Amino acid sequence: MSNSWKRPKIKILKTKSEWFWDIIGYSFYLGSLIFLIYNWNRLPDEVPAHYNALGEVDRWGSKMELLIFPIVGAFIAVLMQLLEKFPESHNYPERLNKKNAKEFYLISRKLVNQLKNICLITFVLILIESVSIALGWENRFGVWFLPIAILSAFIPIILGIIKQKKIR
Repeated sequence: MSNSWKRPKIKILKTKSEWFWDIIGYSFYLGSLIFLIYNWNRLPDEVPAHYNALGEVDRWGSKMELLIFPIVGAFIAVLMQLLEKFPESHNYPERLNKKNAKEFYLISRKLVNQLKNICLITFVLILIESVSIALGWENRFGVWFLPIAILSAFIPIILGIIKQKKIR
């Protein structure tokens, strides 16, 4: 792409799928905050702090470490929300032009939206798992969590790449 052509700023309304993903992601996030606050005084001093690839606890730490999940989740949500606002700043192939910019922007923005909310949901699930184990509740995720978490992030990326390849 030549440096003389500036990417257009295009106002694209948020799609129903973006609203859906945001409602799901932020609902999970807010629900996890309520869940953590509700269970905070019941938690023992040591809680699961790290898991191996099989989903087994391989390090225990202070319950204060559980606050990492909502803090990092909030940081990711804010950062990725900003990226969603400015799709013209994303990375695109050289075939991006004024005619196809809106289509590229929308695919890229939807991808960022999905990844933001998948990250929020993933952090929430790890938090719930850690609290559940600490309180002696049944271990729910185990060996399947890591492959599912990885797939849930890579599937939208692969689909986004396929959709972008179809743009002329």
